[in-house]
Amino acid sequence: QVQLVESGGGLVQPGGSLRLSCVVSGSIFSIYTMGWYRQAPGKQRELVARITSGGSTNYADSVMGRFAISRDNAKNTVYLQMNSLKPEDTAGYYCKRERRGLDTDYWGQGTQVTVSS
Repeated sequence: QVQLVESGGGLVQPGGSLRLSCVVSGSIFSIYTMGWYRQAPGKQRELVARITSGGSTNYADSVMGRFAISRDNAKNTVYLQMNSLKPEDTAGYYCKRERRGLDTDYWGQGTQVTVSS
């Protein structure tokens, strides 16, 4: 059974930093593209950042230059380093194992990030 478990969310002041982690179990990790998504109340879930099996990354324009996605295949973990946080970054953040061929995608349960003074 594939499971994704996020951690690292919390309350932070504007301009602060957080690092989110997502540990994947029950699946080969290294061959999959991994993504971080977020969903604010009343809004659609949106892609924040994605990293391929080869380490290529892409980011939403709104987080470019502030967030960094990385992965540690030895630990089956994907990270999201978030710097210079803004109130508009407040959302539930979700980790996703992206679909690959006939393999389905999987989501974690999410971790809440609140940016407020």
